[in-house]
Amino acid sequence: MSPVKTAPAELTAGDAALRTQYLTEVLELLYPWPCRTDGSPGTPIAEYLVVPDARRPRLLVPSASRRVAAAAVRRYAEPQSRAAKLKRDAVVAAVRTGASAVLLRDRVRVTGPFSSSIDGYLTEQLGRELAVSVHIGPARANRKPVLQLIGPEGDTFGFGKLGTGPLTRQLVKAETEALATLAGSGLTKLTVPRVLHAGQWHDLEVLIQSALPVWLPRAPLTQRRLVAAMLDIAGCCGYTTGPLDTSEYWEELRGRLSAVGDRPEGAGLGSAAELLVKHAGDVTFRYGAWHGDWAPWNMANLADGLLVWDWERFATGVPMGFDAIHHELQRRIQSTGDARDAVEQTVRRAGELLAPFGVSPSGREVTALLYLVDLAARYLTDRQAEAGARLGVLGTWLLPVLIRRVEEL
Repeated sequence: MSPVKTAPAELTAGDAALRTQYLTEVLELLYPWPCRTDGSPGTPIAEYLVVPDARRPRLLVPSASRRVAAAAVRRYAEPQSRAAKLKRDAVVAAVRTGASAVLLRDRVRVTGPFSSSIDGYLTEQLGRELAVSVHIGPARANRKPVLQLIGPEGDTFGFGKLGTGPLTRQLVKAETEALATLAGSGLTKLTVPRVLHAGQWHDLEVLIQSALPVWLPRAPLTQRRLVAAMLDIAGCCGYTTGPLDTSEYWEELRGRLSAVGDRPEGAGLGSAAELLVKHAGDVTFRYGAWHGDWAPWNMANLADGLLVWDWERFATGVPMGFDAIHHELQRRIQSTGDARDAVEQTVRRAGELLAPFGVSPSGREVTALLYLVDLAARYLTDRQAEAGARLGVLGTWLLPVLIRRVEEL
């Protein structure tokens, strides 16, 4: 498993400053007083290499063991391009050979009582020796410390998420509950992580989950396998059917829209949603479960199966096919960078994408547009724009297409 989003190749000065600030915040959370992260004298707890450097921190790599350090870099995130893979391999080689002392000069030395540190807490809860590697992600409302847990032999055995505020604590709890539900649901078309530990530590919500073997050789992903896995999830908690306007789903979504209705984007979104439900008319919808963020970077296809992680948005009782629409939209944004066109093209493909999910022809475009309403409500509820997320301002890409397409129905 690798729950890490791949960072952009180049960072702006503002993003670099925010990452540096976030690094300081994360260290204070993982090593609260009386631990010190400024190299002060005391009992050593950990030492980290800052990759690539302190101005642009992306990864904290434990430096006590070359084998562990190499595993921390090699098994954390799958590179999305040949250039990124070459950079990763160069860092792996540097830590393996000891050249990191020259190439990676920025370090963080942590001292203090081991029992007060995240290392001490996890060692006690999991009952095994471990080293921690820390991902420093880009600005997002749902950004949270993500830990890679590595054994003395360099085996990555788990990943951890720490909920630090109201939103991220709720998301970590939701993922814990989702993984518990999925563990007993009899899935056959995909593999999900197991919960190794869940609890609270220093006001943080903690989830440790097993590592899926994403480092194994990849295989081409067929549409047939992807759809089969999505259908496996859709039916894992059973189905219901009925019209949209009287569904529990619409009642829940309407509540979320009402909560953001006092904001300009929220008002326009709510109006579009109400009009969309009227257009749905007497169409009968089928409702099931969905992953909630089924994107290319949240899965890995191996020869013998599909691995899927990041289940914090899992939900039941949603219209069939939402995962397929979400995956298509995220794939297009990732490949072209043009989010507005990605929305347009995804809606145009609604018929083709939703046919395997049993969505009636008259309900396919409505389903795709309803998904966009749901996604927009999520962005507004999470306050992604205020957090500086790249696609946080919905008026620049999602809302114009959504409102126009609803009005054209």
